[in-house]
Amino acid sequence: MLSDSTVTLRRYQELWDGFRQRGLRQGLYTAGGVVMRDTLLDLHGPDHQLRRRVENRLFRRGTFKTWEADLVPQIIDEAFAPVIKQGHADLVLLGTRTVMNLTAKVAGIDRTTGSVEETDALQEFAIKFSEGATLIHTTRDPEVVRAEVTEALGRFDAMFFTPSYERRVALAENPRVPEDAYPRDVLMALVRNREELRIDRGVMLREVAFYLQAGSHSTSDAFTHAVDEILRWAERHPEQAHRLDDDLFVQRCVHEALRLHPASPEALREAVEDVTLRDGQSIPAGTYVRMDIKAANTDPEVFGPDAAVFDPDRVAPAGVQPWGHTFGGGMHACIGMELDGGTVPKEGEAEHVLGTVPLMVRELLRHGVRPDPANPPVKEAHSKRDHFGGYPVLFEAAVAQE
Repeated sequence: MLSDSTVTLRRYQELWDGFRQRGLRQGLYTAGGVVMRDTLLDLHGPDHQLRRRVENRLFRRGTFKTWEADLVPQIIDEAFAPVIKQGHADLVLLGTRTVMNLTAKVAGIDRTTGSVEETDALQEFAIKFSEGATLIHTTRDPEVVRAEVTEALGRFDAMFFTPSYERRVALAENPRVPEDAYPRDVLMALVRNREELRIDRGVMLREVAFYLQAGSHSTSDAFTHAVDEILRWAERHPEQAHRLDDDLFVQRCVHEALRLHPASPEALREAVEDVTLRDGQSIPAGTYVRMDIKAANTDPEVFGPDAAVFDPDRVAPAGVQPWGHTFGGGMHACIGMELDGGTVPKEGEAEHVLGTVPLMVRELLRHGVRPDPANPPVKEAHSKRDHFGGYPVLFEAAVAQE
């Protein structure tokens, strides 16, 4: 429960400042402690800094560039090929299934079969963990959700986490195994540094579950929203549709969609000490601070009078990312930001990353993705967040047969 003392920040600059105040502690996931307690996103202060330092080693631009050249295209092709062949798909299911394979690898979940059934099992767990993490926004009975998440976490532990954890412990404790033979994933990093981090197996279980749901759910949500915005933009501007053949333009479209559709519409912080923002606002200790990301991302003072409109040609002011505050900021900025959306191109840059979502969108566009006129998209029923529950599409071959 929030205290009676709550302030709301809505302007872009207010959020920029608020995200960087060390006196404001993460507060959005307290209700979802069943899966989020003591995870990276929930920690504060020295414990957060240490965990972040350990895990940041995995999230370097050079690593993303290597994955983008080989691993990500392979994962996309394996997931997309069957639905493209059959001529139709649901973007929500396709996005989650595609991203799940990448997310499982990053989190440290071993796949014994690599089958669709195994992917779908992980997907079901991720959906349930996401519901638990965002309990503050549920429209269902919170106690029922907590019970369901606890039960799912136990099954996930037995099916996936335990064998993955035990293999990494065995590797770490075997002096004959060189470090370059270790898996490059979150769970291996936690196992290797568990004494320094002062964490037990339960924390590692929740951390892996957090990565599984955060990576898959938010990325697939961004994918669906990006395709939706692009298809509606192309319908409004058919004379410009040829621009979608340009990878950098597709990335610009994704960045604009990310700005308009943040996976979390707000951030929540609790003041652990008296805080004064740069504009002079005083926030006493004990106050909860709602940071309205949706409003800040459409602040007309920063993004123009048409800030609520999808415009891939929008130019953000200097120092402002094209996706606004969608990935957060400060100490809790999304650790997988560049893996998801890539990097903003810079003149002479050698390691520009296009990003997983732009790569996925590009593949759909290459195969003539179209909305399914007989089956319109629907929004998720049990969340206050702006998520699609289903988004049927057709591909060029299927459209031509109509």
